[in-house]
Amino acid sequence: MKVHGISAELLSMLLQLGKEHHPNEFVAVLRERDGIIRDLDLVPGTIVGSESASFFVDMLPLDTHQVGSAHSHPNGVLLPSPADLRFFPKVGRYNLIIGYPYEDGDWQCFSADGAPMHLEVVA
Repeated sequence: MKVHGISAELLSMLLQLGKEHHPNEFVAVLRERDGIIRDLDLVPGTIVGSESASFFVDMLPLDTHQVGSAHSHPNGVLLPSPADLRFFPKVGRYNLIIGYPYEDGDWQCFSADGAPMHLEVVA
């Protein structure tokens, strides 16, 4: 499924999750409806800390609408780490990093191989 954007409501929720989990990371799986990323799943058994968040990929729900992931970087760096680059291909093509201080522009989308991608915010 080709994704055309992310809902403003979900993006706001992701920024809020970053604030609530700070100084720890959070991680979630993203799902699309009609080409727009609108939903997230928090995976059971997620392990969080100040430098990483992870889950067992085997715990992911079977869902043809899963398109990627979102996780926070409490240090504010909006670039994928080496661990992110190993993780992204396991979860999908659209991977968001949400950074401190978790305001409107504090996020970036990356492809499974770590290349920056534009993702339109839609109402």
